[in-house]
Amino acid sequence: MTPTTRPRARNATSYAFVALYTALTIAFGVLPALYAVYLAFTDEYGGFAGTANFTKVVDDFRFLPAVGHVASFLVIWLVALVVLVTVLAIVVHAVRLRWLSSTLRLVFYLPGALAGASSVLLWLFLLDPTASPVGGLLRLLGLSSFLQVVVPGHLPLIFAVIAFWTGAGGWIVIMYGALNNISAEIIEAASIDGAGATQIAWRIQLPMLRKWISYMGVMSLAAGTQLFVEPQLLSQASNAVVPNDYSLNQLAYQYAFQQNDFNGAAAVSLLLLLVAVTLSAVFVLRGDLFETD
Repeated sequence: MTPTTRPRARNATSYAFVALYTALTIAFGVLPALYAVYLAFTDEYGGFAGTANFTKVVDDFRFLPAVGHVASFLVIWLVALVVLVTVLAIVVHAVRLRWLSSTLRLVFYLPGALAGASSVLLWLFLLDPTASPVGGLLRLLGLSSFLQVVVPGHLPLIFAVIAFWTGAGGWIVIMYGALNNISAEIIEAASIDGAGATQIAWRIQLPMLRKWISYMGVMSLAAGTQLFVEPQLLSQASNAVVPNDYSLNQLAYQYAFQQNDFNGAAAVSLLLLLVAVTLSAVFVLRGDLFETD
């Protein structure tokens, strides 16, 4: 192969990979989204319905409680994620013993290896005071049964803890990698000038992690608005003490598969998408995610 043909071969391979990704994105992302838009603005007979489907779901007595549930969960989870992941990544990065740093990253990452449903099933045992290894702590808090633990008022915090347990480790590893990209000369210069670990973290590391924190916020927001597996499994395990329309995704599921109203389900999904895109835009703009250094 001549030197001229090598770049062409590499370009052909690159285009092949991009083409496969593009085809899958169109087939399983773009086309379903366009179909959802079509359903949201039509009636069951395919006629144009305007905003009737949106009005119907917003007026549904289950809609606003579901919005409140998801919002409460997102506030707790995103605050905990942004603060604790950043702090833990900086702490792990500050550990000078290589074996200890590697061990900590592995320990943090391991829970993320569990699939969502498997993780929730594990937490079903942890939340049951009669079977949980932390049952003594739960009883100390006045919670003597599983149904007392999973009352609706506790659910935003419970779901936030589950989501943090499964997702934080991967973000800690990503933040650790971002911290490794900060020039050692900058850190050394700050140390020579008398800056301590706290000052270095606050004045150097955090500002340089801003884009990564914004990226974490966008991705976690997109995942958090899709809350479904956790309340769905808890609803089945608690004999409907946790309602089966707790989250917006569950409400859309109820519309589609219990009421056979796919138009209403599509309207819920589009409203959820609109909120997620709007909040993601805030993270992008506030974090200067696409600004070049």
